[in-house]
Amino acid sequence: MNTVLIKNAMIVNEGRIFEGDVLIEGEFIKEIAQRISHKSSNCKVIDAEGSYLIPGAIDDQVHFREPGLTHKGDIASESRAAIAGGITSFIEQPNTVPNAITQNLLEEKYRIASEKSYANYSFMMGGTNDNLEEVLKTNPKNVAGIKLFLGSSTGNMLVDNPETLEKIFANTKMLIAVHCEDETTIKTNLEKYKAEYGDDIPVTVHHLIRSEEACYLSSSKAIELAKKTGARLHIFHLSSAKEMDLFTNKIPLEEKQITAEVCVHHLWFSNEDYATKGNFIKWNPAVKSETDRDALWKALLDDRIDVIATDHAPHTLEEKSRSYLNAPSGGPLVQHAVVAMFEAYHQGKISVEKIVEKMCHNPAKIFKIENRGFIKEGFYADLAIVNPAKPWSVNRDNILYKCGWSPFEGTNFKSRISHTFVNGQLVYENAKVKEIKAGKRLLFNR
Repeated sequence: MNTVLIKNAMIVNEGRIFEGDVLIEGEFIKEIAQRISHKSSNCKVIDAEGSYLIPGAIDDQVHFREPGLTHKGDIASESRAAIAGGITSFIEQPNTVPNAITQNLLEEKYRIASEKSYANYSFMMGGTNDNLEEVLKTNPKNVAGIKLFLGSSTGNMLVDNPETLEKIFANTKMLIAVHCEDETTIKTNLEKYKAEYGDDIPVTVHHLIRSEEACYLSSSKAIELAKKTGARLHIFHLSSAKEMDLFTNKIPLEEKQITAEVCVHHLWFSNEDYATKGNFIKWNPAVKSETDRDALWKALLDDRIDVIATDHAPHTLEEKSRSYLNAPSGGPLVQHAVVAMFEAYHQGKISVEKIVEKMCHNPAKIFKIENRGFIKEGFYADLAIVNPAKPWSVNRDNILYKCGWSPFEGTNFKSRISHTFVNGQLVYENAKVKEIKAGKRLLFNR
């Protein structure tokens, strides 16, 4: 049996940091104590003194591009990057090719992941204007939830039929995750800037085309519909100050019927960065103003926003180098998300305990993931060791994404992931991914 003893770590769990040891046996955390002696001669010992031991992060929104878009990324390449970044579980979205909008197509993605994934995995079932029957067949025990695009994005899965939307909200008891942007508002804004610039629209107006109002209109409608039908709603990648008024911190997370997510790029960048980053920070929803970014941070810290994720969505350098109108939206983030949040910790913006709450504990709670997201005896040993005093710089040589670039290129981080465990197996150590596909299908307590 695989046995690992992690000693002298600063263990971060459930709002506490305490120094101690963690013993891993097989796939699970066997023991947590202040001091644990070596259990056997074949026990691997890792001295984590000065480093944080955190639960492996759970990214509730990624696009790993397989099947059909594997020139951008695939399950193997992007899950390798994820474990190098301390992310041990991911929930992938349905806008692959073909779209995952039937049970057979959905299960094919699970089959691929069972052979290729380095991290634990789940896949969302996609809703459309005409697949309600398929949506209702989704098994709540082994599928994360239902994904609806209420604004168009990569993959053309826009759900814009009000009757269909209400039927999905009213008839499924599973978590419904939504991309919220109002299509009519976006089209009107786009025509305005086309009239001004023709086909040579600058990326610097992206946040004015996919505007705060477009986000607010769609988010508010989704929340209104959830309240009307009693649906369990989770709103992805919030990006504007105005939307923050739609959410509450007055009740415990476990009692919330409507939960919220923010992504790393909306916490890191602002519209001022378009001048230097261009299409490489073109996302949907758009990175908006510094005022919006500040409001997102405030809502994150006061618990109106529940989760930090990535919306990892790689595109090739060639695709991103096209003109604004022809460049796709999205960017790769899983390798750098955790250390980016630790950089915010170094800047005094967030505590380590809060990072763990938003990236590890809360995704597990919201999706009701079985035995993951915490450092507890009997839980799967999905863990990451973060050295807070090992500076490094992001460059093309150490980027693991298949697309080969990162919006963080040139960024200097103070913290580094030194070790990652997935289901008890040491899959990443000292800047090297081990060729161990240890990922398992996530299961849910529903």
